[in-house]
Amino acid sequence: MNPASPIRIALVDDHSLVRDGIRALLAVKPSFEVVGEAEDGPEALDLCARVMPDILLVDIGLKEMNGLELTRLLREQYPQIKILILSMYDNQEYIATSIRAGASGYVLKNAPSREIIAAIEAIANGGTFYSAEVALKLASKKPDETELTPREIQVLVGLAQGLNNKTIARDLDISVRTVETHRLSIRRKLNVDKPAGLFKYAMEHGLMAR
Repeated sequence: MNPASPIRIALVDDHSLVRDGIRALLAVKPSFEVVGEAEDGPEALDLCARVMPDILLVDIGLKEMNGLELTRLLREQYPQIKILILSMYDNQEYIATSIRAGASGYVLKNAPSREIIAAIEAIANGGTFYSAEVALKLASKKPDETELTPREIQVLVGLAQGLNNKTIARDLDISVRTVETHRLSIRRKLNVDKPAGLFKYAMEHGLMAR
């Protein structure tokens, strides 16, 4: 990014009032430029393809696909775009999943405006940023041998949706054998393999939030 150029920002939230508020907040900074808005995942993907922002502010609770799923897709398709999660949830699993998905920061919607601005500036400069409450959640997180890898999470979500190995392999552009390997790893770590059990786990851990 050219230091003399404004930081190009796009907003993804399914509430227009929230987007209006964020846009008004960012308007006070001449170094920020809001280049687009979207209210759901598919719109966000289309927006990124058209305007290619530097930073995308993403809410977790989106229509069509949740913000965590969107983050994973964006990091795969447009790795140059930085993702800042802006959410009302301080759930530890959401936070950890956002990091695994590739987000560069996580700020709560009730954070002071200066914190949101600081997060954008830090991420634009190649850093990361987490709200104070979020940082405390991360600090209190204990190492977990059952923690899934980003690819295992993608396979788990597919299995939780009732998809078979072949369909998951096609959707993720990997081999069926690789899906089977991930499935065995998921079963070993979680001690669950049936779609109903995987769906329950995914919901409880914020992997299939609305």
